[in-house]
Amino acid sequence: MDQIEGEIKGCLDFLRTVYDVFGFTFKLNLSTRPEKFLGDPEVWDQAEKQLENSLNEFGEKWVLNPGDGAFYGPKIDIQIKDAIGRYHQCATIQLDFQLPIRFNLTFVSHDGDDKKRPVIIHRAILGSVERMIAILTENYGGKWPLWLSPNQVMVVPVGPTCEEYAEKVKQEFHNNGFMTDVDLDPGCTLNKKIRNAQLAQYNFILVVGEKEKTSNTVNVRTRDNKVHGERTVEECIERLKQLKTTRSRNAEEDF
Repeated sequence: MDQIEGEIKGCLDFLRTVYDVFGFTFKLNLSTRPEKFLGDPEVWDQAEKQLENSLNEFGEKWVLNPGDGAFYGPKIDIQIKDAIGRYHQCATIQLDFQLPIRFNLTFVSHDGDDKKRPVIIHRAILGSVERMIAILTENYGGKWPLWLSPNQVMVVPVGPTCEEYAEKVKQEFHNNGFMTDVDLDPGCTLNKKIRNAQLAQYNFILVVGEKEKTSNTVNVRTRDNKVHGERTVEECIERLKQLKTTRSRNAEEDF
């Protein structure tokens, strides 16, 4: 019981780190003992106080939700705010006093007492993965950040003589961990291929022509039609790796 406060603080810090990466803001609710509950009221009171202390130390605003805890323990519910201002219940951090009893779980404390009863913490950061994916899809409106995008790079050759080089570039990016495609459609003009890639929300579009083929470079532009110009393939890969590793939410501008 005496470790609850520190453990909960660690859970909350982890949660904030994850939601910062996604770009979500959130609100916190502390749900306390319901009318029908199991266990010792004094244990509940102590645990609720520790949760309250953890929330205060966490530093974000929170709201008390009396009587809305689970029958087995108090909990912290987290709601995330989407792009149009709606809140969704996703993450939750719950204390459970009953499962350790039912499974007869004990541990040896630092003072040698081998009959100490642990408390289980149920921690769900994403909640339902399917629901989180749905919220992210709506929130980004199809414009997935580079590190999470299913369409990261599209290679567009200027003409048939550059297709082999375009395939080579695609393979290099693929080998370095990027979701990469190449548009070899003979029925599309260069502008049409670029436009198709932008509509498909490819984060980066790499145009390659005779000049790029000769110098082993690519001409970089983004789905929002920002032109970054000519870069070597190696330079481009390294920069995209940095943006991917740091989980930049606006890699197209940061490039």
